[in-house]
Amino acid sequence: MDLRAYLEEVGQRGKAAARILANATPEQKNRALTSLSQNLLAEEAAILEANRRDLDAAAGRGLDEARLARLTLTPAGIREMADACLFIAALPDPIGAMESQWQQPNGLLVGRLRVPLGVIAMIFEARPNVVIDSAILCLKAGNAVIMRGGSEAIASNLKLASLLHQSLAAAGLPEYAAQVLETTDRAAITGMCKLAEYIDVIIPRGGEGLIRLVSAEATMPVLKHDKGVCHIFVDESADQESSLRIIHNSKVQRPAACNALEGLLVHKNVAGQILPLVGESLGKAGVKFHACPRALPLLQGHAETVAATPDDWGREYLALEMSVRVVDSLNEAVNHIATYGSNHSEVILTNNHAHAMSFLRQVDASMVAVNASTRFNDGGQLGLGAEIGISTCKLHSYGPMGVKELTTTKFAVFGQGQIRN
Repeated sequence: MDLRAYLEEVGQRGKAAARILANATPEQKNRALTSLSQNLLAEEAAILEANRRDLDAAAGRGLDEARLARLTLTPAGIREMADACLFIAALPDPIGAMESQWQQPNGLLVGRLRVPLGVIAMIFEARPNVVIDSAILCLKAGNAVIMRGGSEAIASNLKLASLLHQSLAAAGLPEYAAQVLETTDRAAITGMCKLAEYIDVIIPRGGEGLIRLVSAEATMPVLKHDKGVCHIFVDESADQESSLRIIHNSKVQRPAACNALEGLLVHKNVAGQILPLVGESLGKAGVKFHACPRALPLLQGHAETVAATPDDWGREYLALEMSVRVVDSLNEAVNHIATYGSNHSEVILTNNHAHAMSFLRQVDASMVAVNASTRFNDGGQLGLGAEIGISTCKLHSYGPMGVKELTTTKFAVFGQGQIRN
């Protein structure tokens, strides 16, 4: 079967499965999620073996450390996936809920009924856990999902897909409710973008090139999970000890994550006190700084430091590197973020309530936080259980997309024979 025919078949299966899922009971969906949790734990060794094959092949192809880190599965990571299945199962089922209801003067009862989006396509790179996160969220929300992972994770992805199929079948649901493409042909990406007859929404989750490709080629709505150029602004009123802890966590805990800190902005009145401490703390962790002329002498001697170039300000490093700039005011920090940010995660460290609220109102990002790590922009950390991605566009969702974000509403109208005059 050629690629076009294969994708057509995948789309048809997904559309048929979506109709069945839209009418599935909460008990059926939760039974599949519970079964998947059990299967993940029971098949841990087989999952890790498949992942090892991917890692060996990726290392042989010279993948960088950031992508190898994203590709790696661990026993702890598998347990997290299993726990996420149970967390999502325990959430209220959104499908069928009447969001609001009112009666028209002619007696019509009008309501907004929460319903699935239909068929969701996921295109992602490296991270095999996206297979499970995407599938369990789509399942709970009554959506079918078609996934195309990167070629570097094909063995891991197909192993996880086999466990999904077992779990769906055990609950009496169609196996094709969650499909992982078996091809590594890159042409499958643009091919999926042309399946608007079957796919309702497409979500690209990966590098800048992937986002641009899907946005340009898609014939259906696109929910972008764009790059994470995340900033922290240290206001002149910020608590020093707390700021150091937050900055360190935001950059060092998982530097390859999309919500890791990439740009630090420090008010000129506190730069002399806090930047040497930042340099010492993060320098010990191996962080390299790309610093503006005012920040450079304050960091030198504490960590590896180079003069920043214009390209550094909007750069997603995904490594133990970051840009640093001293600013004269809150407005200058906000303007810098507006110019170089990617609508992902932005933070202000301050004890000034007016400054905090001004930052929250002015800064345009899917998560804006006060006195907290950038690393909290994550579905699990924000109480959603898991996420299918972090939307950096405002329609139809902004920020981590959990179960409710994968649904929509339609009008449900109840009449007693009314006709329009």
